[in-house]
Amino acid sequence: MKASPHKRFIKFALVGLSGTIVDFSIFNLCISIFHIEPVIASVCSFSIAVVNNFVWNRLWTYPESKDIPFMPQLIKFGIISVIGLIIRTPLFAALENPLILALEKSIAPDFFLSAQTIGHNVALAIAIVVVLFWNYFANRFWTYKGIK
Repeated sequence: MKASPHKRFIKFALVGLSGTIVDFSIFNLCISIFHIEPVIASVCSFSIAVVNNFVWNRLWTYPESKDIPFMPQLIKFGIISVIGLIIRTPLFAALENPLILALEKSIAPDFFLSAQTIGHNVALAIAIVVVLFWNYFANRFWTYKGIK
């Protein structure tokens, strides 16, 4: 049965949500436990989230794509994801410090989350939303081209 474009977008967004949970979890683990620089942590968490998203999109959002050879599809998805990373990384880097500075002025010093933690996560969330639209449309018209 053919899925409507709206239903596919919702599925893609839900898969993206699961990838976002993976992304934020790995990102926060990297910066708070392993003390990895935030931009590098963002790249690492993004990469792991991409694998999550590819698997779930292939199995659930576009199950018909299982008829397409795995490797060419993975390569296309990977290329689109790398372009998404190229969009995301400078956007994250540009938002991170201004957000932290604004939050340092607006939240109480004894708040349970630091301005730095909130700033990192808000910058990451904004970058993820921007890249969601790039990923959806680019994958829809290239990786999953021909799937009705």
